[in-house]
Amino acid sequence: MGSVLLEREEALAAAARAGESARSGAGRWLVFGAAAGTGRTALLREVTERETAGGAMRVLRADCSPEESGFPFALVRQLFPEDGEVPFADLPAAEEQMVFHRLVTRLARTADRRSLLLAVDDLHDADMASRRWLGYLARRLADLPVLLVLTECREKGTAVLPGATGTSVVLRPLGPEAVARLVSARGHGADRAELCIRACAGNPVLVHALLADLREGPLPRSLSELGGSRYRDAIVHWIRARATPWSRRLSLALAVAGNGAALLGGALLHEAAGLCPDHRAASALRRLFFHPLAREAALAAADPAELGALRGRIARLLDERGAPTADVAAQLLHLDRPGEEWMTQSLEDAAEEAVRGGRVDEATAFLRHALTAPLAPARRAGLTLRLGALELPHSADAGIRRLRAALELHADRHERAAVAPALGAALVARGRTDTAMRVMSQVGSAVDDGELVRVLQTTAAVMASHDAVAWRNAVARMRELAATAPAAVEPLAYGLVTEYEVGTGRLSAAEALGRVLPRLAAPVDPRLRDGWLGTAATLLQWADRLDEARALAEEALPASPALPDLTDIGRQCLISVRAEAALWAGDFRRVIAENAPLLDACAGQGIRMPHLVSMVALAHCELGHRAHARRLLAGLDEESAGSSWEWNELHCARAFLHMAEGNWQAALDDYLSCGRGQSARDFVSPVATPWRSGAALALVGLGQPARALDLAEEELRHARTWGTPRTVSRALRARAAAVGGRRGLESLSEAVAVLRTAPAPVELVETLLDLGRARIDAGNSRKGREDLHEAHALALRLLAPDPADPAGHPDAPATGRLLRATGNALRASGARGTRRDTTGSAALTRAERRIVELAAQGQTNAQIGEVLHLARRTVETHLTHAYRKLGVTRRTQLASRLTGAGTEASSGARSLIASG
Repeated sequence: MGSVLLEREEALAAAARAGESARSGAGRWLVFGAAAGTGRTALLREVTERETAGGAMRVLRADCSPEESGFPFALVRQLFPEDGEVPFADLPAAEEQMVFHRLVTRLARTADRRSLLLAVDDLHDADMASRRWLGYLARRLADLPVLLVLTECREKGTAVLPGATGTSVVLRPLGPEAVARLVSARGHGADRAELCIRACAGNPVLVHALLADLREGPLPRSLSELGGSRYRDAIVHWIRARATPWSRRLSLALAVAGNGAALLGGALLHEAAGLCPDHRAASALRRLFFHPLAREAALAAADPAELGALRGRIARLLDERGAPTADVAAQLLHLDRPGEEWMTQSLEDAAEEAVRGGRVDEATAFLRHALTAPLAPARRAGLTLRLGALELPHSADAGIRRLRAALELHADRHERAAVAPALGAALVARGRTDTAMRVMSQVGSAVDDGELVRVLQTTAAVMASHDAVAWRNAVARMRELAATAPAAVEPLAYGLVTEYEVGTGRLSAAEALGRVLPRLAAPVDPRLRDGWLGTAATLLQWADRLDEARALAEEALPASPALPDLTDIGRQCLISVRAEAALWAGDFRRVIAENAPLLDACAGQGIRMPHLVSMVALAHCELGHRAHARRLLAGLDEESAGSSWEWNELHCARAFLHMAEGNWQAALDDYLSCGRGQSARDFVSPVATPWRSGAALALVGLGQPARALDLAEEELRHARTWGTPRTVSRALRARAAAVGGRRGLESLSEAVAVLRTAPAPVELVETLLDLGRARIDAGNSRKGREDLHEAHALALRLLAPDPADPAGHPDAPATGRLLRATGNALRASGARGTRRDTTGSAALTRAERRIVELAAQGQTNAQIGEVLHLARRTVETHLTHAYRKLGVTRRTQLASRLTGAGTEASSGARSLIASG
């Protein structure tokens, strides 16, 4: 049996019984009915060979075709080619009966000599006269040694023959096992078998065609990835030449609907194709066109106009059925233009959903297509504005052009005033603050609404922070405005004044918080909401209220993977606050995870964001990815840099990297550049960029302690005015480095004491490290080593490898900056067990040790959490770190690793835990 005849045993057995009966004088008919491509012809050929083997029967063959279906007796002439009396036209009933009788009589005489097998392929294409003759013959087969075997496509009709003399056998598609056998026989593996099972729906012709097309390498995701076109051509040929009109329409409907076919359901899908909902072919066609390769082939066979109409109907049905907006919009994308309002709305909704999922390319495609619709000016302007916002990170100039177009689409001055802030924010992100200010001024000057003018002025003031001169002027206007502004405008106006005054060193953190906190609950104009949140979050961050600052940022910024909207100046600020707050808290991986996608999207596209680049670079540096940090900072072109505060942050970050590499002069140059930039903005406070402390440390490295002390003292004076532990400790550490000796020890001791009350883990590690070294140098080795141990334990908590990313970063060394520094200091101090500090029982923190002891006693994570009043996730995190340090993989190993390891943890670690 040929390979295509797998799973045809039932049909072959029925043929054998019918053949035996016919040879014994009791003729039978047999019809093999199946869908196209199911192997009817191959089965007929096999039956013919078997039943006529050894001359057991003589065979007469006929192959029907659509081309001859209109010619009377065309099939009969194939069976009796030498009979010159077979008519060529339809006959009156009586004459037709005479012809039928004569032909059957002739057949009977022939069969008397040797049994006959009449093999007729594709009966559905037979002419009507021949079909009537076959029925006439079937009713007389009982007394004839004749076997009549026919095949037909069940989609095109079913032969009506007398049941007393024969039977019909329906050929089913091949099952998965049979397909797998075919694939295996061709030397392919299980992955190819699975592809053939899904993409061919058990159709043997398609299986063989696909196997002929497959080539080495990954499985094909589209027809273009196949090595040939047999599979495509087989489907195209069937749809164009062999399928019935309703099968063709149904196939195209299934191909167009794609994954939406399941949601549409049978009735709706048939309605889309213009069909009766209960046709028998639907089930088989559904299975075939569920696969994208088959759908692609079907679409290649269709007329574009027909497809367009079908897509429109299916899109409407999907929309009415509540399908996902992306499925509806995917259909609409193929229309020349969306001609109805619901289509435009569907595209817009799908775009917003794609934005939330981080699929910006998909979202922009939807909006661009929506803009091809006939739209009212205001509607067009709104869509253009949204599209410009999406395009901005990926192509700054294209996004700005789109935003300008949105502005120009509005003739109404109030509507223009609603678009101007978006264009202004985009220009600021592009580094063109002066142009942004002109746009805001021009639009504002044309507005006669006093409240709207104030909103525009306040929004422009936020933008002005990116230009030193404009910032001073804006603050002056905000002072005047804050005194008379409406309640919904006053918080942001006063917040900007407060931000400026903090920079000038006039306010303490307590005074700034006294201005901000009461206003957080005040009503704010929705148009100014994000700007106010940005200013308030900035002041909260400077005051070391990091959690509150991040909470304000997360209130306005979208969740991952969506990218934030850069056409909102307030959100630009919140992006920076969120990043810097995470950096100050020592959450370096979070800085990268939250901000690297935006930087990647903007890379080389005109949006530079030097502050955000600086934060991500510093986080990489802290994690030990120093080479990557250098590349990030080097990628910023400063030739066109203005007086934005962001470039001062860049100089500070670059200086920090130079310091980490011991390049004191380069670090000093960058710190002083930062200082000049800040001074041009009247910003003397160390709350944002502690450039004096950094410069002082660089000067000490260069052997200039006197000059370093002057900068450190000035820094300390401003830091004490502000009054947060972070700023004070930085200045104290710089002064200690400049003075050394006993005075230096006093400064470092004070710095550590104030830092223990602050969320400043990085500064605490650095200061403990300096204090430990200073104490050792002063002869107090025991206390010094305690400081170093504490610094090392804290660094370990900050920089332990991420369990979710064991491979780490390709540029990363074994440890991060702080962990490497504290480890080196401990080794240099000769501390006992230094080589085992990062592993083994001695490396456990107090919290980790207590959890490990309970786990070793057999308590579950939930029970440990209840005993220690910890969240279960916290318990799991501590155990993960402890497992790594102890070198174990199972709970049962904990007890043995703790036994004999000693009960005394490092005093530095105990001190750190006690301090909270």
